[in-house]
Amino acid sequence: MAQNDRGGRGRDRGPRDEVESEFVDKLVHINRVAKVVKGGRRFGFAALVVVGDQKGRVGFGHGKAREVPEAIRKATESAKRDMIFVPLRSGRTLHHDVEGRHGAGKVLLRAATPGTGIIAGGPMRAVFETLGVQDVVAKSLGTSNPYNMVRATFDALKRQMHPKDIAAQRGLKYSTLQSRRRELIGAEE
Repeated sequence: MAQNDRGGRGRDRGPRDEVESEFVDKLVHINRVAKVVKGGRRFGFAALVVVGDQKGRVGFGHGKAREVPEAIRKATESAKRDMIFVPLRSGRTLHHDVEGRHGAGKVLLRAATPGTGIIAGGPMRAVFETLGVQDVVAKSLGTSNPYNMVRATFDALKRQMHPKDIAAQRGLKYSTLQSRRRELIGAEE
């Protein structure tokens, strides 16, 4: 009876989809768990979802439910609540190399030249695709647990700083910092 008052499952998808179309969501992992009860087993599902606008904002969420679609919906809503902004260089790659950790998970993210593409494993690839990064090289060191890999990737992305912020911290002009960077890149080649 209560279901009919809400309009049923999945029927309230009218104009809301157009408003939320700015976000891209990727399902990273689904875990099925069983609870043993008197009559047998009761199955539940846990979903890990990454959501982003492909312009520098990204978030991840975790949802649990008795059915897969409901778990995914909960995870997506959770991801939209906890989004972070990551500064990108030219809207395609990271500004600098960075490491991130969470539990036994450790990831290394490196900025890449144009045309490199996303060189990263499963859960990290989903984060970069929803973030809008086009060129990056990433390596997961340690665990292959998708939850810890995603959390370690987010830890690394939170450490990402724009050169303007670094210049302000050092008391330098942004142009001075950029000219030093060009000199270093020219010396390497």
